[in-house]
Amino acid sequence: MNVMQNPLSMFDVKDKVALITGASGAFGMVAARILAGAGAKLVLVAGNQSALDMIAEECRGMGAEVTAINTRPTDESVCADMVAQAVATYNKLDILVVASGMNKVALINDMSPETFQSVMDANVTQSWLLARAAAAQMKAQGEGGKIVLVSSARGLLGHPAGYTAYCASKAATDGLTKALGCELGPTGITVNAIAPTVFRSPLTAWMFEDNEEANAVRSGFLARVPKGRLGEPEDLAGPLLFLASKASDFYTGHILYADGGYTAG
Repeated sequence: MNVMQNPLSMFDVKDKVALITGASGAFGMVAARILAGAGAKLVLVAGNQSALDMIAEECRGMGAEVTAINTRPTDESVCADMVAQAVATYNKLDILVVASGMNKVALINDMSPETFQSVMDANVTQSWLLARAAAAQMKAQGEGGKIVLVSSARGLLGHPAGYTAYCASKAATDGLTKALGCELGPTGITVNAIAPTVFRSPLTAWMFEDNEEANAVRSGFLARVPKGRLGEPEDLAGPLLFLASKASDFYTGHILYADGGYTAG
């Protein structure tokens, strides 16, 4: 089929098998809904059983085939088992979305080394382990694949309010994305990252409220956002579908900022 005659075919992920970690979190739920709606088969992984069950049932209600795994990507064997279960269920793995991670906010002299390391482990080491396991399977399949990590505008910019661990971890995620993009490019596996700024989720809902505190915080933040608003979940749909589909075959090692222009100014 001539792509130029049917350009939307480049974004087709129907029947692709996608493994999403952190599927009960803000970005993970958005990713699950987007890929379910686009016809992918899902392996959803999360440590929160009730939230995992909820998003799994929602995606099934959208017509998607869904396998749910109640665990977290804490070590090499767990990450390998996730990939193995995806393959045992659907015979392949096409897409990995690493939406698991954490943030611990504290000023540097109030943060313990153990807390700092826990954020680095959750956001960087576990991304590396998941990419490692997924890449091995994708290489064995010989058909390429899509790995999408989740970074943040804070990987590029600092923050004055106790974000040393988070900013460092997301800067490392950016470096991991670029290094893996270079390493895996010859195999047909692309590795890219989505880097959002504030978007609507249960964690940020307070910023969208109409009260004195929220209005003050929001107005200060929006002064640096050229689009003049906070992000909505649908703002992540286009970037994710692009990075998970054939449309991004020539893009790897790329950080896609879904931030309304926040990092541009």
